[in-house]
Amino acid sequence: MLTRKQHELLRFIQARLEQTGISPSFEEMKEALDLKSKSGVHRLISALEERGFIRRLPNRARALEVLRQPEDATPALAARPAANASDLALQMPSAATRPPMAAPPVAANDVIEIPLHGRIAAGVPIEALEGQSTLPVPAALLGAGEHYALEVSGDSMIEAGILDGDFALVKRTETARDGEIVVALVRGEEATLKYLRRENGRIRLDPANAAYEPQIYDPREVVVQGKLAGLLRRYN
Repeated sequence: MLTRKQHELLRFIQARLEQTGISPSFEEMKEALDLKSKSGVHRLISALEERGFIRRLPNRARALEVLRQPEDATPALAARPAANASDLALQMPSAATRPPMAAPPVAANDVIEIPLHGRIAAGVPIEALEGQSTLPVPAALLGAGEHYALEVSGDSMIEAGILDGDFALVKRTETARDGEIVVALVRGEEATLKYLRRENGRIRLDPANAAYEPQIYDPREVVVQGKLAGLLRRYN
């Protein structure tokens, strides 16, 4: 059985998909349900997903698919602009007059939102920055798998074309081949973006700047948290 807010959110998502083919943003969902923060939306989405009412489409942070409606659900309402979404009327036709649901539409977003975890040289594990904000990214820049973004700090990778202030688009993985650029968590304390190399039973993290020396560690001191999949750069 769904709570009132879960019920309202499910119908709002369905309505927006039927109208535009694109699932609403977390900001639009927050406004529609008159919630104080996006964290409340995250909790509602997770609850609906756990109960099998929706699913998140792979590699599309904003794309949701409605799998089913609760037995007492009304047909989806026409989605209004975000500013008026909190005024959604909740009219309940009888089961006898309610038309059968059409096959759930699938969102077709060209731009997706991935988690933005902060500056990569911030000196804290990636996990400590989970869920702070998101970054809209053209879907064509990302392949299969789960991705997140980090803002690059410093000039240690400039010879690889990675500049201070760039956004590194990272595919989440715990494995990488020699020569790949990875996000490495060192001694559980500092995340760094470097070339990964294995040498004589040690892990070497190579910068792409002649002014910096390679960093060499015991394998137990380094955990791969992802590998570079792309870059975004601002010019303003």
